[in-house]
Amino acid sequence: MEAAARREFEQTALPLINNLYGAAMRLTRDPAEAEDLVQDAMVRAFRFWSSFQQGTNIKAWMFTILRNTFINGYHRRGRKRSFQNDVSAQVRSLGPAVAVGNSTSPPGPEEAMASRITHARIREALESLPIDYRTAVTLADLEGLSYKEIADVMECPIGTVMSRIYRGRKILHKLLYDHALEIGMVDEDDPPAGERESTRRKPPKSAAQAKRAKRAERAETTEKLSKNPDAVDLAAYRDARKNA
Repeated sequence: MEAAARREFEQTALPLINNLYGAAMRLTRDPAEAEDLVQDAMVRAFRFWSSFQQGTNIKAWMFTILRNTFINGYHRRGRKRSFQNDVSAQVRSLGPAVAVGNSTSPPGPEEAMASRITHARIREALESLPIDYRTAVTLADLEGLSYKEIADVMECPIGTVMSRIYRGRKILHKLLYDHALEIGMVDEDDPPAGERESTRRKPPKSAAQAKRAKRAERAETTEKLSKNPDAVDLAAYRDARKNA
């Protein structure tokens, strides 16, 4: 029975070892510790292999064990860690706005900017993310897990996962945009892509549009006042104004 379980485990779980190592690197920020973390997680996964429900997501199950192993051991050590991660994997974790290395189409302005940002700054930006944000972004953008699967791994509601991914991506893009400003790649008057719609000046209204808007505003005010039992007699007020 144990031999059969071992074969099943090797066929099902071992193919994920590279994915686990990539996630472990983002948690530990150190190659040696990442290897140790993956090894410990694999041992723990095999120990509890009988609890895995066949037909469910093995990747999410393995990532849950990896994260719990990290929280229960490596993260508490508080040791100083270097950040010698694979740069291409880091770039991919930032999403399509930055991952331009394998693109066959001509890069747009933002992609061209991203391709010129130094690898050191990308690593620095990733390192600055809170661990929950970094984990959520990595699982979503690099490992391709769904919100539900990430929620299971991180043991939090789906809404929390969505918030962490959104905030993590926003922080990364803001940091990289600030770096682009520093090295003169963009103008100060050109806001980041996510802010352009909100900061773009609205075109001035024409005279006809302004008049229609004013009439609509007056009609709305009249309707609100007419529904108020304590409101003045609007009809009498208008008649008095006309006869004045």
